[in-house]
Amino acid sequence: MNADANASPELPLKLRPRLESELALGWPHVRIAGVDEAGRGPLVGDVVAAAVILPGPADWLDQLNDSKKLSAKKREELALKLLDQAHVGVGSCTPAEIDQLNILWASMLAMERAISALPVVPQHCLIDGNRLPKALDIPATAIVRGDARSQSIAAASIIAKVERDQRMYELAEQFPGYGFERNKGYPTAQHRSALDRLGPTPHHRKSFKLGG
Repeated sequence: MNADANASPELPLKLRPRLESELALGWPHVRIAGVDEAGRGPLVGDVVAAAVILPGPADWLDQLNDSKKLSAKKREELALKLLDQAHVGVGSCTPAEIDQLNILWASMLAMERAISALPVVPQHCLIDGNRLPKALDIPATAIVRGDARSQSIAAASIIAKVERDQRMYELAEQFPGYGFERNKGYPTAQHRSALDRLGPTPHHRKSFKLGG
């Protein structure tokens, strides 16, 4: 299967996630998993993916949105609802795996692991982006900017972001001085300055440009 050929066309900038893609595939009678990742751009830490099969219709589903458009408080609130009422799987790839595979294919592998971690097997997956994981043996559709279009993918983006942020808070405690609790590993001026002063941690991605 040519994954790129399955990708949706470019989407308008102002978009709110809905359930059209899920309903077209038979949701809620068909198990549809939204899949997304967090952490492709940072210099440090895992890339984390999540797969979410939404419960039946519920009023709070309309609150789901691209995780980047939500406050940390709202993401955490929605993550708790999802963990309580939806089927959720989380997968990740380590910095060493990212260095070996490159960030694109590490992200794809993290998605495969998230889908495998679901407590039930989905009947179709909606994948954020323009391609599908190579080893995926479940029918799937790639949706460009899916976290802005599909509530299932938006849900996955929230879970992935909350999980990755928690891992960065833990790294911040282990490695003070880099500001991971604030920059989440992204190459901010503070993070770059800390790299110059302290050098990289064992959790930095060696294949990324870490210097000046």
